[in-house]
Amino acid sequence: MIIQVALIISVLLQFGAFFMTISLIQKTKFNISWITISIGFFLMALRRLYELIDIIINNQDDIQTHINSWIAVLISLLMFIASIYIRQIFILQGKINKLRKENEAKVLSAIIKTEEKERKKFAKELHDGLGPILSSIKMAISAINKTVMNNANKQIIDKTENTVDNAIITIKEISNNLSPHTLERYGLEKAIKSFTDTIITKDDLKIVLSINTNGKRYDYNKEVILYRIIGELVTNTLKHASATKIEISLFDYGNKLELFYSDNGIGFNMKNIKSKGMGLSNIDSRVKSLDGKVEINSKPKQGFFLKITLPL
Repeated sequence: MIIQVALIISVLLQFGAFFMTISLIQKTKFNISWITISIGFFLMALRRLYELIDIIINNQDDIQTHINSWIAVLISLLMFIASIYIRQIFILQGKINKLRKENEAKVLSAIIKTEEKERKKFAKELHDGLGPILSSIKMAISAINKTVMNNANKQIIDKTENTVDNAIITIKEISNNLSPHTLERYGLEKAIKSFTDTIITKDDLKIVLSINTNGKRYDYNKEVILYRIIGELVTNTLKHASATKIEISLFDYGNKLELFYSDNGIGFNMKNIKSKGMGLSNIDSRVKSLDGKVEINSKPKQGFFLKITLPL
């Protein structure tokens, strides 16, 4: 009777070890070796069950049967304890991976914030430092009495004025690209519209916007990252895609923010995505720093599609 009880416990422990190992298959990403181990645990549990049935039916009660039964109980107990510790290891590994991802996101977020801070600083120095100097030069040139000069000197002064005007405009553009004032003051929706309105494109290229945020403001880090990504994607399309149409959509679903970007350009093979040198890995890392997801799809001669989902 004691042997039968011991074998019943052995069977229960063996099946317990099997169920614990099979529950970890998903965590091992369906690794074939772990699946094999799980099958082995299951077969050993069946063997223990067969031994129990055999003893009950044949009413075996010799010393060798006792020894084999107690060894089976010990093995089952050890396997059950081992499976508990293995499960704890996987749980700890999961916590470590989660902590590592959180730390990577924090580091990347800090880098992005520092980068934006330096952009703002440089843009302010350009705008406040070099801008007034050029304006002063223009005022000085404008004050010259052109009536007492010959035509050659007049032309030189006129060209100088035009050059200074272009320099002032260029500085404003550089300053705005480094630190977009519209984004900081009015938010993502107006900044995207302002950016697309100022893009100089070919006559046959059309940019279609679809935004439903109703001017809502978001965390500045989210706004900056999405704005930079859109700028980088548009630049890539203009440089590489030979597209005639760009579509940009931004939708607020309350619990998430989704950005859709597509063009009808030449596309590329997704297998060569790392060799494209188009900053797509940079986009992926920036989105992950916000705990978001990126989906990219492209085929040769079938355009480019990107979807970004950010939790709110």
